[in-house]
Amino acid sequence: MSYTVGQVSGFAGVTVRTLHHYDRAGLLTPSERTSGGYRLYSEADLARLQQILFYRELGFALEEIAEILADPQANALDQLRARHKALVEQIGKLGRLVEVAERAMEVQQTGVRLSPQERFEVFGEITFDLSYATEAELKWQGSAGHREAMSRAAAHSKEDWALLMGEAARWRERLVAAFDAGEPADGERAMALAEEHRRHISRWFTPCPPDMHIRVADDFAEDPRAFALVVPPSRQRPGLAVFLHAAVHANARANLQGKAKPEVEGGVG
Repeated sequence: MSYTVGQVSGFAGVTVRTLHHYDRAGLLTPSERTSGGYRLYSEADLARLQQILFYRELGFALEEIAEILADPQANALDQLRARHKALVEQIGKLGRLVEVAERAMEVQQTGVRLSPQERFEVFGEITFDLSYATEAELKWQGSAGHREAMSRAAAHSKEDWALLMGEAARWRERLVAAFDAGEPADGERAMALAEEHRRHISRWFTPCPPDMHIRVADDFAEDPRAFALVVPPSRQRPGLAVFLHAAVHANARANLQGKAKPEVEGGVG
């Protein structure tokens, strides 16, 4: 059975132009022609095309493919071994490039300009989810507060990060303790902790008025990736994110009414 160039193009997933190019290069010359001179491909031609496409997928040049097909037994295995080695090396290089790209993305989306080792030393269990960082960037990119937060974060030294993360860790322990003790979310202790958190953001990143703090807390309650930036999974409790969310809302209402609770001793952290 024979097939026209259009038929072969359709079921092989290559363009007619590509098939014509293979013909001119002597790589795949149709076995037959119609009386009008049109190309007709046999089953053997299709098998050869399948081999060509296989080697092309592996990145072989047309000249290399022609050499392999001229004497498959003599050339194919050596060529494949060489290609395998090159691909493994390329994968290693691409892996390193991915790491560089992710590092650049993290700097742009989180503002943290620390080496991987420094990030581990400073942040410990707190990790930045790049998918969340990307979404947050898109969500807040029009905000002057977000731009300021990214700018100030980028300017923080390792020592700055260690200090602010130490503050956050001590605040987190008191938050968990208040929750475990059954304190009400709209009680004085919980609201004071919420106020600490708001002032912590203002001190280290960007002014955080009550309405902005509410939006931040809404993220904590709605997205586990956001809450994990405040409380790592190992320290979380069922309902803790909702507790903090409610405390922030209660504190924001008090702030707006001029009745904000004072910070508890020690500040955030």
